[in-house]
Amino acid sequence: MTSRSPAKARTIRADFDQDAAPDRQGPWRGLSFAVLRLSRHAAALSFASFAVFLAMNALEFFYFRGLSGGLPSLDMRLTGFTPDEGMAWLTALGRRGGEIIIVWHYLTFDLLFPALLSLTLVSLILALGRRLSNFRAMPAQLQALFSLVLVLPYTIADYVQNLVVARLLSDLQSANPDSLAFASSLIVTKFALLAVPFFVIAVFALAGQRRR
Repeated sequence: MTSRSPAKARTIRADFDQDAAPDRQGPWRGLSFAVLRLSRHAAALSFASFAVFLAMNALEFFYFRGLSGGLPSLDMRLTGFTPDEGMAWLTALGRRGGEIIIVWHYLTFDLLFPALLSLTLVSLILALGRRLSNFRAMPAQLQALFSLVLVLPYTIADYVQNLVVARLLSDLQSANPDSLAFASSLIVTKFALLAVPFFVIAVFALAGQRRR
């Protein structure tokens, strides 16, 4: 085992260097090379994302729902919510509950999680994709661009949704049917966009299994 691992690592580095060699100018080459390197850390990133996900859910079920009288947080509502449901959650939390969720969710775990999950998804797309001959034949920059295009829309939607919900929690007067409907649409959009890279990862994983 130990004798093969360094050789494998050198092979991967050589593949990256060869793939990135055709275009040696411009900041995009450096960025694409950094993105491609994420595939080496897919296992570690997956573990870190899962650990943060568990911590966030522990807070949700064992703390936040106690603050809201058992109502699920808006972030947990995959299909969205009505303005009345959103207002009921905000009212049940009150000012103190809203401040607690802002501090212990939006300024801590959920400030990190979208970025961490996005890096994990990119790493998995590349790690699994590079096992397939068609994907591996693509230029390195195109591989990096492909993974980013799949993941970044979710990343942006998640952070925008966080800002909108945090704004509602910090200022209850800003909560009205329009702002609550907008927050709901962002949450639905976030989960829909998140499903895209997960679907691609599943397809790549199945395709890789069939090649064995």
